[in-house]
Amino acid sequence: MLTACGGGNGNSTEPTPETSPVSGTISLLAGHIGGSGNVNAPGNAARFGRPANIAVDTAGNLYVTDESLNTIRKIALDGNVTTLAGAAPIPRVFGDLGRGSASFISPAGSADGTGTAARFNGPAGMAADVAGNIYVADSANHIIRKITPAGVVTTFAGAAGVSGSADGQGAAAQFLAPNGVAVDGAGNLYVSDFGNATIRKITPEGVVTTLAGTAEVRGTADGTGTTASFGALSGIAVDSMSNVYVTESGETYRLDSGHTVRKITPAGVVTTLAGTASMRGFTDGEGAAARFNAPRGIAVDSAGNLYVGDTGNSAIRKITPAGVVTTLAGGQTWSSSDGIGKAASFRYPRGVAVDGAGNVYVADTDNSTIRKITPAGAVTTLAGMSSATGYSDGAGDAARFGWPRGISVDGSGSVYVTDYLSHTVRKIAADGAVSTLAGNAGSSGFADGAGASARFDYPASVSVDGSSNIYVHDSVNNAIRKITPSGVVTTMAGDAGPVAADDTGNIYVASNYAIRKVTPGGAVTTLAGSSGPGVADGTGTAAHFSNPRAIFADGAGNVYVADGNAIRKITAAGVVTTIAGSVYVDGFVDGDGTAARFSEPGGLAVDDMGNIYVADRLNSAIRKVTPSGVVTTIVGRAGSEGILLGDLPGSLTTPSGIAIGPNGVLHVTSGGAVLKIRLQ
Repeated sequence: MLTACGGGNGNSTEPTPETSPVSGTISLLAGHIGGSGNVNAPGNAARFGRPANIAVDTAGNLYVTDESLNTIRKIALDGNVTTLAGAAPIPRVFGDLGRGSASFISPAGSADGTGTAARFNGPAGMAADVAGNIYVADSANHIIRKITPAGVVTTFAGAAGVSGSADGQGAAAQFLAPNGVAVDGAGNLYVSDFGNATIRKITPEGVVTTLAGTAEVRGTADGTGTTASFGALSGIAVDSMSNVYVTESGETYRLDSGHTVRKITPAGVVTTLAGTASMRGFTDGEGAAARFNAPRGIAVDSAGNLYVGDTGNSAIRKITPAGVVTTLAGGQTWSSSDGIGKAASFRYPRGVAVDGAGNVYVADTDNSTIRKITPAGAVTTLAGMSSATGYSDGAGDAARFGWPRGISVDGSGSVYVTDYLSHTVRKIAADGAVSTLAGNAGSSGFADGAGASARFDYPASVSVDGSSNIYVHDSVNNAIRKITPSGVVTTMAGDAGPVAADDTGNIYVASNYAIRKVTPGGAVTTLAGSSGPGVADGTGTAAHFSNPRAIFADGAGNVYVADGNAIRKITAAGVVTTIAGSVYVDGFVDGDGTAARFSEPGGLAVDDMGNIYVADRLNSAIRKVTPSGVVTTIVGRAGSEGILLGDLPGSLTTPSGIAIGPNGVLHVTSGGAVLKIRLQ
């Protein structure tokens, strides 16, 4: 049960429409809007999940395998990012997600078709032919796919779901987790068949043969054809003379292989061009004197120079035809910064591609971005935006949060945010200036006190009363903490969950499947619910709740609860009704009352007209519920995750909290940022 700790004067998934029913804009109040996601937009406004590999066609268009989303993305010459093939993601990740966690996954499959009707399962390496067709190593399906410029996907070689090692034509051939694919000027494909440790060749007619290596025989031996052996094959490239180059990334369970670049002639003669098997490191030099650390992607230019995504070193390396290795950009600084040569930084880059002008394009995997490197080594971010984690006070986009979660706004427009991962409570002025009101960044605990001397342990929801006192659900400490406007922290109640305050200083707390009321004098009563879980509307203890995640108290004494995947209302007399959604059924459906669907709503706010605004967390959307229970989506798009500013519907990343400020402006915590949404 809720216990007073001190007196107080404290005050099934269907897509939603793609267009918002209201007009308005999203803007940044504070924090950083970068990170992973799934947003089609120009340049830095686009979002990627985990870009694994990259290819460039003769016209200069780029193509990216977005591994975590099971999609193929295209970046046009004007910088606009679209999805060429693969299905839009759906919300199906449960649990208490952190700021950087993806809340969408893409349905895996092996279906041929056009555009979003096609399905992939772990798309890895890719290459473009002279006609603009794209070939993809669909690794988990054990097949090679072909995509026309119009987005028509067919299976070129192998049979979906059938793994093995068999030469033959089309579906008669077998692969085992193919990792990379390259295409020569005559239309022949070359495949690094990871699971079989072999190099395969596919003619334009789909006839598959083994060029080098022996199926499932792993090693580091140079030689001809089947006498050669490979370890952890990764990327593959082919030059104008049909010489094939592969990277071996190394295997954690084999210390005697990997970290090399190998060359295979058209006759199948295998040599080691650079690096030494089992010798991990970061050294420029010639041939065996050079060192790599889990090299992955590889590309070749018209002069025969190779470019390697040296993943473990977070560097891009260049290898001349004679085997001389230099570092083109980056190197052992795991970050994201543009610059010249080693002044730039990457975070575990994988795929690389090179255009006719010698520009190198990089799938910077863990930064969720696509980078461009000029021949002089100047690095810029071409598409996507990396996340910027950290903790710092400051104005607007100079501020950083660990994970802004709960949010509340007082009458003057000051915003209060619980920084969940930093164990602090932050204050944001109307101009976006962020300061730390209470707690010490990175130092968790349980201590009352003023400002930085106080300690919290993963503070979650927050609410402010009419006197600007702040109430915080200190989640791991299982307590309600009160913070005065000057930052003095006291503990008000224990054995408690999500909290809401009204203008007169009453607070409402979810505790043991019940909603309890605490007066300014500390008197505790049960408004509705009982000590056991369940789902039932009714009055007082006859009602039951299952999983109250968020609550909100309006000026008339009504309390609103996000219970599981439903929105419920409690009157001042304790009468509980379900307004919208279904507690145990998740989804993304607009509609009337219980026909609507939510997915782990994480925050609530109610305007003066009785409209409820819901931070629908795993749908990465803001939903509006009218007093009669009609649900519409006002911010966010089906299958889109990542912060996209500008006109509605925009796009969000797992919004956790929502509050209404002066003039009806919505304030939302999303990803690593606090956003303002103005409805018109």
